[in-house]
Amino acid sequence: MRPGDTSERALVLAPTGRDANVAASLIREAGFVADICTDLDALVREMAAGAGLAIIANEAVKTADLRSLVRWLNEQPSWSDFPIVLLTRQGGGPERNPDAMRLGLALGNVTFIERPFHPTTLVSVVGSALRGRRRQYQSRAILETLTESEGLLQTALSAGQLGALELQLPSLMLEASNTCKLFFGRRSEQEFSYQDLVDSVHPDDRARRQAVFDRAVASGSDYSIEYRNIWPDGSQHWVDIRARPVFRPDGSVQSLVGVCSDITARKVAEIERENLLAQLAAERTALAELTSTLEQRVEQRTADLMNEVAAREKAQDQLRQAQKMETIGQLTGGVAHDFNNLLMAVMGNLDLLRKRIPDDPRLRRLIDGALQGAERGASLTQRLLAFARQQDLQAEAVDLGTLIRGMSDLLERSLGPRVELRLDIPDRVPPARVDSNQLELAILNLAINARDAMPDGGSIEIRIRDDQADEEARLPPGHYLALSVIDDGEGMSPDTLKRAVEPFFSSKPLGKGTGLGLSMVHGLAVQLGGALQLSSNVGVGTTATLILPVASQLPKAEVPMPVQRKAGRSAVILFVDDDPLIAMSTTEMLEDLGHRVIGVNSARHALDVIRSEQPIDLMVTDHVMPGMTGLELAAASRQLRPSLPILLATGYAELPEGSQLDLPRLAKPYHQDQLRDRLDQMLR
Repeated sequence: MRPGDTSERALVLAPTGRDANVAASLIREAGFVADICTDLDALVREMAAGAGLAIIANEAVKTADLRSLVRWLNEQPSWSDFPIVLLTRQGGGPERNPDAMRLGLALGNVTFIERPFHPTTLVSVVGSALRGRRRQYQSRAILETLTESEGLLQTALSAGQLGALELQLPSLMLEASNTCKLFFGRRSEQEFSYQDLVDSVHPDDRARRQAVFDRAVASGSDYSIEYRNIWPDGSQHWVDIRARPVFRPDGSVQSLVGVCSDITARKVAEIERENLLAQLAAERTALAELTSTLEQRVEQRTADLMNEVAAREKAQDQLRQAQKMETIGQLTGGVAHDFNNLLMAVMGNLDLLRKRIPDDPRLRRLIDGALQGAERGASLTQRLLAFARQQDLQAEAVDLGTLIRGMSDLLERSLGPRVELRLDIPDRVPPARVDSNQLELAILNLAINARDAMPDGGSIEIRIRDDQADEEARLPPGHYLALSVIDDGEGMSPDTLKRAVEPFFSSKPLGKGTGLGLSMVHGLAVQLGGALQLSSNVGVGTTATLILPVASQLPKAEVPMPVQRKAGRSAVILFVDDDPLIAMSTTEMLEDLGHRVIGVNSARHALDVIRSEQPIDLMVTDHVMPGMTGLELAAASRQLRPSLPILLATGYAELPEGSQLDLPRLAKPYHQDQLRDRLDQMLR
């Protein structure tokens, strides 16, 4: 018999001596088909093509790589257990030879024959193995027939939109098809027991269903019933179940086997028809009363419509406000980022110029004044970035009580003697996940705003409470802290309250405020995963509440101040930035620090340098560049020089989602001292 799905040929692998020819001849003389394989790979190929068994000499597999053979054996279908006859040397059986035992465990269905063997022994073993292989082929045919029959049954059930179920008795073990589970609101992967079925029955139908079930089990009659069931989502559906008993030899009921269908649509139609008839009867009765109540109904409906219109206008107004704030935030963030780049060039050049000018006090005052102006510009960009939610935050677990008590002296000095400061902080407050420096600035901003709203003095209270996200805050469910700054000042009108967090909007006199205080606080809260809520009444006061997420970890313990570091070494630095002003000033700062700079204006040129054999100690790169970003450049660089230190200098706070690299960062704009300190840390 040739290769094929039902092949009974014997494959012989005995590469040394005449064992292969002798074994093949004996098998053929006994009336079987035998083919000789030259090596293990050929044997696996022939087994895959179809065979009844394999006869393998021990020396052919003793030191060979058996992975392909074992893989083929492990990947056999469930009906197959391919027989293998292993020819061993005398005394090499599994009971005396650990290697033979190992092979037996690895190959599975193995029979051992010690050489020299009697021809009758080989023929007998081959015949026995082939009979077992025939039974395996028969099992496969039976499985295929059963599978085909099951497929036809499933097709019929699907065509009839029927689910199948079987209930074993008296164990009440329920087997339900996926379609049946669907009729009870369960997914196919969910468990569905008989108790689940009973629990899902509508309370008003449970007694009737139980009575029909008990009668069918007791009498052996058919089980047929329609009833309501409640799905896990709370919705109500109708199901029709029809089943017949399967009896044991002693006449008792072994199981109930049947089908179920969802009849919700039919039942709903019937109920609606009955309700419609009832409504028609009721309407005939109510028709006489309609005229007398018509005017009242019209007025009520008009009021309802006006309320709906007002609610819709309010929602549209909120949407427009949110869209406006989002657009302003995007514009503000872009302008602030570009302004950061300009300040970078200004501050870098001023740093270098101050070091190189003659010792002229007047010139130094002018440069110091220019630097102070640049610093104020940097502070302004940080507020703009805070509103746009693009500032660089170092969020960590912080004890709000400790933070506020620690800045109470600063607050009292800032508020002055005419304002009383009160703290309402519980003894035990869970830590919040915030940037402590930015939060201190936000609290100080809110306190100063409150002070300015009380020109004749008053009181300010800072309060901390546990809070849960609500619909107004539009935050994910979770545990939050509410930090409130409450004053009894002049308050704000509704129109002023609506615009309070817009950048550059201020109700203070000209020259008394930038209009960025509340917008910065709002941006900080949103970037931290919280919200800013404002409530105010004219003449009563204002409450500004920061909703802050609770941290999942405890606050970090304070660490001692590090000892003074040694000055960093001189290095070869690859500097990448597409802005010529920043490139010029930063290159000058790096060379002034004693480093040798290789400056390029794109990521592509940087990769050319990295591929070369030039020595490079560190790379400093901008993030936003045309063609390839700084993060993409860093990832490509790691493929070429895995150990190359990389510093990302950028004005953006958040890197794109999915970025895998955790790079040291230097926020723009930066001074030469900040650049030097960062490089010294990385060049140790």
